[in-house]
Amino acid sequence: MAIGDSFEVTVGGVDGISFVDTGMYGTAEYGAVYVVEGEDPAIVDSGIGTNYGAILDGLAERGIEPGDLATIALTHVHLDHAGGAGYLAEACPNADVVVHEQGARHLVDPARLVAGTKQAVGDQWEFYADPEPIPEERIREVTGGDTVDLGDRELRIHHTPGHAPHQVVFEDPDQSLVFTADAAGIYVPELDSVRQTTPPPNFDLEQCLADLHTIRDCDPAVLCYAHFGPAAADDRLREYADVLSEWVGAVEEKRAELGDDDAVIESFGEHTSMTDAWSERKAAAEERMNTRGVLTYLDSRSA
Repeated sequence: MAIGDSFEVTVGGVDGISFVDTGMYGTAEYGAVYVVEGEDPAIVDSGIGTNYGAILDGLAERGIEPGDLATIALTHVHLDHAGGAGYLAEACPNADVVVHEQGARHLVDPARLVAGTKQAVGDQWEFYADPEPIPEERIREVTGGDTVDLGDRELRIHHTPGHAPHQVVFEDPDQSLVFTADAAGIYVPELDSVRQTTPPPNFDLEQCLADLHTIRDCDPAVLCYAHFGPAAADDRLREYADVLSEWVGAVEEKRAELGDDDAVIESFGEHTSMTDAWSERKAAAEERMNTRGVLTYLDSRSA
């Protein structure tokens, strides 16, 4: 796989769904945007904004003209998922932008979202494009229990707020498939394993574990990870529940040992094992951000 390439989802006999490697953070096999073909085609998520042209190319490979795209379905408004939405909405003038009601205002005026993202990602901001505001009339606000009608198929919406209060997952029941957003963790194809994603300020362990039950209740055969790619569901949800609990426990233990949050953050950043799959810079930055998220959660739990 290479940055900018498009691939069909072939796991579990899925038909009419593909994904584009957006090259997020300059890293292959980290960020995916899904193309859902059909009577009223859609994309799920929009990438970080910098490589939105690759998504348009992915649509073209499937015979979908920009004017034919009906829906830009955002799992949440974190900019690695929604940063390209404004650019794609402009390029695809007939597409509705679907987002949870708690995130819609950040698409209209992304200033606060940009400020929060800069604080969370630090020097990784250089990989982002400043998001383009989206006109309110282009946005459709949704919540759990709603559906997205794509003509010959529908996406069912489930609210999964443990990672962020504005996060949803999209279920395609006909394909026994769930687009998992960040609710099921980060899937690393090279290692065939899942990793934690626990960024500040909204990570909540108990709610994340509840979100896994929400996905499990869909009884999916296939999980389509935004980070990165499709995988057979198998025991992935249980695996991620264990990963999350162990990760939070490790951060809590390290805080007790070192007694200094900056030292805790640097300790995990310096000793990450993810350099086997990602660049050293990306792996360390991811670990530091996830550690800050757990520390924030621990503080909120003890308040």
